[in-house]
Amino acid sequence: MRKIAIIGGTGVYSPEALAGFEEKVITTPYGDALCKLGTLHGNQVVFITRHGVGHSVPPHKVNYRANIWALKSLGTEEIFATTAVGSLNREMKAGHFVVCDQAIDFTKSRVNTFYDTPERGVAHVDFTNPYCSRLRAKVIKCLEKTAIPFHKTGCYVCTEGPRFETAAEIKMFAMLGGDLVGMTNLPESVLAREAEMCYTNCSIVTNMAAGISPTPLSHSEVVEAMAQSGKNMAQLIEAFIADNSEDTETCNCAHCMAEFGGFKL
Repeated sequence: MRKIAIIGGTGVYSPEALAGFEEKVITTPYGDALCKLGTLHGNQVVFITRHGVGHSVPPHKVNYRANIWALKSLGTEEIFATTAVGSLNREMKAGHFVVCDQAIDFTKSRVNTFYDTPERGVAHVDFTNPYCSRLRAKVIKCLEKTAIPFHKTGCYVCTEGPRFETAAEIKMFAMLGGDLVGMTNLPESVLAREAEMCYTNCSIVTNMAAGISPTPLSHSEVVEAMAQSGKNMAQLIEAFIADNSEDTETCNCAHCMAEFGGFKL
């Protein structure tokens, strides 16, 4: 049995395949996390809505540590995260999915580690490749069986939000090698790595970024675009959960903190 978590971003609030899952509040040292738990295709599945009920939590105030701690406490080994993003890359158009392989962190005020207390000590996790190669390969394999337009690689630039970016910032991010811009993938992916869970992100392009888009950006534009791509994401999520075939890639995610004695709840 695989132990999987789905973290739903903007527009991914309650996939139909997960209907009937039990809601449970998980208490952690960092606060409570609302999870939906169930079994699908023979696997344990946990679902978390990143922005809370009714999209009530802005990206800079998401309790990333509580969410990741809760998933770890439930035995989660694999995390599939979704994100809605703007595109800096004209080849990555609205409606396209991107299986990110790199990230750049431009957040400013977020706590991005579990290792910040005397009790837990200091640790420096390797983050050379921010996304699990094993899970990325599985997602790509699932996408190759669909008609969804997608890209096998992409660099996700994470900004603080909740405002959208300036045209100058977008130009800078593109010069640094960024392909996509969003507000939520960090520190979520870092915390998952520290907690020794495999983590992959599939981004949905909703619009071209500031200075590239011919019109001013709006949240309603993002929500509308996500509504159109929601069925595709629901299809991908179920395919990912159902794919219990042998993996073609290996990873060290479950042991990446061995130098520091491993991650302990």
